[in-house]
Amino acid sequence: MFALKPAPTFKPFTLALVQLGQIGSDKAANLKHAREMILKAAGGENNAGSKPDLVVLPECFNSPYGHVHFPVYAETIGYTPGKEYNTANTPSESVKTLSETAKEAGVWLLGGTIPERDDSDGKVYNTATVYNPKGDLVAIHRKVHLFDIDIPGKIKFKESETLTGGSSINYFDTEFARIGLGICYDVRFPELAMINARKGCQVLIYPGAFNTTTGPLHWELLQRSRAVDNQVFFSMCSPARDLSAGYHAWGHSMVVDPMGHILSEAKEGEEIIYAKIDPEVFKEARAGIPVTTQRRFDVYPDVSA
Repeated sequence: MFALKPAPTFKPFTLALVQLGQIGSDKAANLKHAREMILKAAGGENNAGSKPDLVVLPECFNSPYGHVHFPVYAETIGYTPGKEYNTANTPSESVKTLSETAKEAGVWLLGGTIPERDDSDGKVYNTATVYNPKGDLVAIHRKVHLFDIDIPGKIKFKESETLTGGSSINYFDTEFARIGLGICYDVRFPELAMINARKGCQVLIYPGAFNTTTGPLHWELLQRSRAVDNQVFFSMCSPARDLSAGYHAWGHSMVVDPMGHILSEAKEGEEIIYAKIDPEVFKEARAGIPVTTQRRFDVYPDVSA
């Protein structure tokens, strides 16, 4: 569902990505470490020169990554878009932790993703949650496209064995930007990014966990493509690589500008990276190469209509 109001005026802001490590089988320990790293990201010195306005966690930060783990670690959230949500009484321990931490840090927080069980039908989703600096849960996004792949001799993975795909396209408004949401495999489907961009999103952020097979092939390529296609800032936040885990994340969390330049990139281990988001780059890209005004919807349909 999309609001009809215009997007917020795009203002400069600082983005922090937490490439979280030490994600194990103990959910309480995972949440404690995530909290510590959010506070570190919000309070530490950084190369952007200012406190971040928005902090991002990676996909599946509160549990091991794998279709067998999702139902075991799933939590009920019970969020309805457009309705006020009581984070103090939430049944989700992860939501409670993220809400309290966003408030303590005084930042916007895109809390990576957690496995979510819908209390109405028991289905399990891979869900991103978003909090404002007061700790209010203001948006969620359920991963739309499930990661079902089979590259012979390299990797086979089937999220659909335990997960259900989401059925909505989502963004959230801050005082500095409209930010579109996606999760990992969603990046391979350009329509999702395209629709959010045409709905006024200036920035798109996808928590993700590409692996060591697909990461070197397409992680950077897809982010730069979505950024250039839509002339937006694009970012994905990965877990740190852990070769002792069952799933080996690629890492390399990054931020890309509307011209396809990489503004910041992590390595493989646990790391916090920062990027200064400059609206002038957005404006110059769209003015210099005006694809946003040159589209031929008389020849092909507008997928956002």
